[in-house]
Amino acid sequence: MRTLPFVLLRAVVYFGITLAYILATGTGAGIGWGVGAFGDADFRAASVVWGGIGGFGLAGAVIYWLREYILYIVKAGHVAVMVELADGKALPQGRGQIAHATLVVKERFGQASLLFALDQLVKGVIRAVTGLVRGVLTILPIPYVRQLMGIVQAFLRMAVGFIDEVILAHAIHTRSTDAWGSAQEALVLYGQNWKVMLRNAAWLTLFTYGLAFLVFLVTLSPAAALVHAMPGAWSAGGFVFALLLAWSVKAAFLDPFAVACLMQVYFKTTEGQQPDPEWEARLDQMSSHFRKLKGRAGARFATLPNGEAP
Repeated sequence: MRTLPFVLLRAVVYFGITLAYILATGTGAGIGWGVGAFGDADFRAASVVWGGIGGFGLAGAVIYWLREYILYIVKAGHVAVMVELADGKALPQGRGQIAHATLVVKERFGQASLLFALDQLVKGVIRAVTGLVRGVLTILPIPYVRQLMGIVQAFLRMAVGFIDEVILAHAIHTRSTDAWGSAQEALVLYGQNWKVMLRNAAWLTLFTYGLAFLVFLVTLSPAAALVHAMPGAWSAGGFVFALLLAWSVKAAFLDPFAVACLMQVYFKTTEGQQPDPEWEARLDQMSSHFRKLKGRAGARFATLPNGEAP
């Protein structure tokens, strides 16, 4: 509640994305319905489906292009104010909170493209740690463990979905001016405490996806009614739109709750710890992303006069 301006911003962004998908899909289906008037019933049905798919794909391409700025302004900004609250700092109210967070993110991480590059490297290292966990599970004497590895792998992928934001939070929490080096340190600390972090991440994943599934069930009927009102009603559209609505609720309200919980666990668990050289060597061996991150440590997120990264 104390970061309500960011919660509302997340709601506007993610519900806006869902609305963009619905409008683009509806517009595409409408165009397809109009084009289909030049043919028979089968041609019209196919035109509606392909028009809807085209509109949906176009919206997805635009959102994909905007992903760097969503990370920079929305996700990293919200993490910044949550860290400052956890550290006992006072925050501005209203829109001033968003402006303050943007300044903090810019000071720590520079441009959106550079933060996005850092985030991708962090996710690559986290996937490597998750792969290590999968490797441990496969050698355990558990019946049918190999057959269950696909399910376990999917669950672990979801469970670590919030950890990259916690790694970014470490740089703000420690007041580091070297975001690359801070991420390297945070990943080593994460690796040496992976059992605690993954256990909490697993419970939070069950909680967030469970609530998101309930939202999906509630919104399924209204979404189907919305699709029915579109030209040439797309039979699978209700299912897709309900998934989008559930995703927007999860991204706007449930994900920041999970990040806040994991962030508190991470700060409490790693307080007073030093990075373990053995874990650093292990990550260095298993992940090329970690080696790239390590190679950039010490370089500040700054820009040259021509606007390029150093």
